Order: sequence, then structure tokens, then C-alpha cells
Amino acid sequence: MNTTLSSNIPPVSDALVTTPLTITPAPNTSGAGADKEPVTVIEPRRGWRLMDFSAVWKARELLFILMWRDIKVRYKQTLLGVGWAFIQPLATVAVFAVFMGRFAGVNEGLSYPYGLFVLAGIIPWLFVSASTTSAGNSLFANERLITKVYFPRQIIPLASVGSALFDFIVALFLLLVGMIWFRVAPALSTPVAILSLGMLIILAAGFGTFLSALIVKHRDFRYILAFAVQLWMFSTPAIYMPAQKLAELGQANWWLPLNPAHGLILNFRAGLFGDELNWYALGVSSAVTLLLFVIGTTYFRRVERSFADVI
Repeated sequence: MNTTLSSNIPPVSDALVTTPLTITPAPNTSGAGADKEPVTVIEPRRGWRLMDFSAVWKARELLFILMWRDIKVRYKQTLLGVGWAFIQPLATVAVFAVFMGRFAGVNEGLSYPYGLFVLAGIIPWLFVSASTTSAGNSLFANERLITKVYFPRQIIPLASVGSALFDFIVALFLLLVGMIWFRVAPALSTPVAILSLGMLIILAAGFGTFLSALIVKHRDFRYILAFAVQLWMFSTPAIYMPAQKLAELGQANWWLPLNPAHGLILNFRAGLFGDELNWYALGVSSAVTLLLFVIGTTYFRRVERSFADVI
């Protein structure tokens, strides 16, 4: 069946490239064959909107293709391949164990080795940092794809988060081996750890989506991002500081959960190892996470109509 575009809209290529679309079939009343040939009107959607989950679901096959592409590109022509998913957390744990555990003495009061403690914090942190960094740069890295064809733009940063999640799952096997080696069994509060992990994924998706749109509009943030992520790690003491040392921070414990990574990582490890859960930190960090997701995805939908023009 032939489809004719109305004459009062821009050329098809411009419309497809620059905006999310509303496609409305309408009857053709222009002459013969009016009953057989509908007119399709393509119009931009305007205003503030949340993420279009239905559009993402319809494009899920493309989402998985982009995820798999990112994973293959990351490990293509490397000597160790997926082994880098083990080396990075192990190297980071070694640095923290020497400088924070031995020199700074923050490893006191733990019922299991400090290295295992840091490993359970650094693995989710590496997921958050890698996913937000790659998602933030994802639109810029896929410039040619964005300017050639229309598809739901949200799946590009989401694919970056998904590929980082693959590394996280691989690194979890390293954590499992450490728990078996030191005879630390998963606790009954493990569902809280799973909840915290789910919120970390939402945090990475929302914040990464926001950064991706921001970097397209303002390239300066592309250079600030790597430095800011390093500062973010050291401002998340739950990664390397046990609860006994956190208690010494006093009033700081009331505002530290405003950093969502702090409260979520703190309760991820506590739920996994059976330590005392911090419900205040979990609640505040979860609320901030959901707020960042709403703000990030809404801002993305607001500015995505101009991506092809400014990228």
C-alpha cells in the first residue's frame, strides 16, 4: 500500500532525524481511490514527557544489538578479554587494602577480611561509574547513527548501561569466590541487597541518560565527567569505610545518603553479608535515585528533538 506524506511538513529525512514522532493515519479525500490510500501525517511531540517505555520495548531488539556491540568492542583484540572485569576490581581492592586498611586503619571491627569488604563495595561502584561514563558519552559516540535514521534515542544510553551490567555480573563471580574462600555465607537480608542493586541500575540509567543529553548540548561536560566520577568515588565512603567508622562521622551520616551511591552500596553489602541495615540511608538514597531518574529522562525527552542538529 502506498503512503503519501502531507505537504505541510518538513522533508521526511529532517523529521525522522530531529524529533520523536506521532504518526496518525487519516483518510485521503483528495480524489479517486480515497477509500484505499490513507494519508500518514508525521508530527513532532512537544512538551515535557517521561521516558517512552512502550517505544523502548518495541525497539528492544535494537537495544540488545547495541548492548552486544558495546561488549564486543570493549573486549575486541584484548589479550585478557573478559578477564579485565576481574582485574580492575582486584587492583582497586589492593590499593584500598594497603592505603585505607593498613595505613589509615579503617579496617577495625570487621568480622570478615577488609579486602572482601572493599570488594563488595567496589564492584557495584565500578558498575555505576562505568555505566554513567559510557552512557554520558554514548550519544556523541553514535553521532552517525543518530543523524541517519530515527529510532527511540533513549536506547543508546540504556544500551551502555546494559553493557556495563554485563561486567558487573561477571565481577559478581569474583565476589562469590571471595565469600566461599573466607567462608562468608549470604545472609537472610539478601533481598535488600537485590533491591539496592535494582536501585543502582535505575540510578545509572537515569543519571547516564541525563548526562548524555547534557553532553550533546554542552561539550564541556564531556571533559568534566571523568574527573567528577573520581571525586564521586571518594565522596562515597560506604565503599571503603565500615559502619563503625561511619558512625564517627556524626551528623554527616544524615546528609551522606543524599549521594545515592552511598546509601545503596552501604545496604547492598549489609544485606549480602548480614550486617546491620541502614534503612534511613536506603530510603533517602532510593528517593534521590528515583528523582534523578525522572529528571534525567524528562530532560532527555525535552531536548532530543534537536540532537541531530547540534551533535
